[in-house]
This record gives sequence, structure tokens and C-alpha cells, in this order.
Amino acid sequence: MAAAEPQTPLDYAVYARDRDVMNMVRKSLAAGQAQLAFQPVIAAADGTSVAFYEGLIRLRDSTGRIIPAGQFMGEVEETVLGREIDCASLRLGLEVLRNNPTMRLAVNMSARSLADGKWRRTLTAGLNRGRDIGPRLILEISETSAMQLHEVLIRFMEEMQPHGVNFSLDDFGAGLIAFQRLKDFYFDMVKIDRCFIHNIQDSPDNQVMAEALIAVAQQFEMFAVAEGVETAAEAELLCDMGIDCLQGYHFGAPRLSI
Repeated sequence: MAAAEPQTPLDYAVYARDRDVMNMVRKSLAAGQAQLAFQPVIAAADGTSVAFYEGLIRLRDSTGRIIPAGQFMGEVEETVLGREIDCASLRLGLEVLRNNPTMRLAVNMSARSLADGKWRRTLTAGLNRGRDIGPRLILEISETSAMQLHEVLIRFMEEMQPHGVNFSLDDFGAGLIAFQRLKDFYFDMVKIDRCFIHNIQDSPDNQVMAEALIAVAQQFEMFAVAEGVETAAEAELLCDMGIDCLQGYHFGAPRLSI
């Protein structure tokens, strides 16, 4: 669907800003200015061990400043530019895994990238560089994206099983994935959406939801990860509920180096 034509001075200002941001993103990718920031995901068993890292894409403009992801990620997911960002994320993630043989890393992707030849070639080339890379790679996909092309994603998961690639379902509970369909996928872990985690110690409703989502994960033999954990109180309650891993600023902000 085409974007609505600007009608007011404010509309034109927003349109110009968004266009400028998209141009900066394109130039950043073309210039090879993409890099990953790493956020640790902590094992709940001891509260200190890093189970794996999530690699979050960061793009720099011509001055070297990071372009805020919130200004473009929502706009590009369904576009060719989104596929280019997925390719950059995957390429960088595979390089990190090759250079750090004991590390496990989650890389974000969209289901639409499964039909992108460049993305598939990037993945194949990376997996072929070492038999140990696949088992240390986690491909992370949101509920919404997974359900858009669920049959394609299921076939891809089957294809990746011999390589040992892991899959993570992001934003678990916030989307519309049906639990009866969840069993058709091959997710190794789910990330409970941060909307259920924030101040969970003060929200009986969120406590019920989090416990239910953890129980679903356990039923399907998937690890449950809580994302957006910002306080010790949240972490303590989630551990009492049986969460497997925790991720959030309480344990560490995304950093450009490990």
C-alpha cells in the first residue's frame, strides 16, 4: 500500500525526516558502516553465566553517529532495505562466530528473508566455513513475522536441522501465534515479551501471563527467556517462576565489543 500523500506542513516535515533517515540507512549499508552491539543473555541458574549473546544491528551515518534503530526498523521490515539489513546482521554474526569459537550468538531475521537469495547465500557460506558454527548460531524471529510465512519458515527449520542451527521466537505472547500451531515449528527457545516483564512484581496480571508462557515453553521443551529485565526485583521473581534465562539492562546494555 502506498504511503499517504503529505497534506500539512507537519506531514511534509515528517515525510522529509523519514526520507532522510532511509537515505542515511541506505548509505550506511552501502559504505559498510554496519556493526553489531552485543547484549548478554544470562542463565537464571546462577544469575551470572552468559548463556549466549544477542547481536543487535547498529548503523552509522556519515559523521560516525549511530542512527537510532527506532527511527527505521519498523519501516523497513517489509522492504528490500529490510532484507539488506538482515543480510548485514547475518554476515556480521557469522564472522563473530567464526572468530570466537566458544561463543553462541542470536541474530535477528524476518521470515521474508527466507526468499532472499543473498541472505540464503550468506547463510550457506557461513555454515560451510565450520561444522561448529551452526550449533552456535541462533536465528531469532518475531511472532508476527513467523506467522506471516509459517509454512515457509517450518520448511526452512527442517532444512537447517542437519546444521544444528537454533531458532528463537521473539516477542512471545505479544503476537497472535496459536499455541496449537506452535508445535508445528522447531523453536528451541521463546523470549517472553517485555510488556509482561516490566514491574512484574507489582502486576498480578503479568505474573499470571508470565507463568502461563513459561509453562507453555516447558510443555513444548523450549527454553524460556525473559527480555527487558531491568531490576533485581523482576529478576528474582522470574527466577522463582522457573525462567531459564534473563536478558535486559539489569544484566548489561548492548555493547559494541564483547
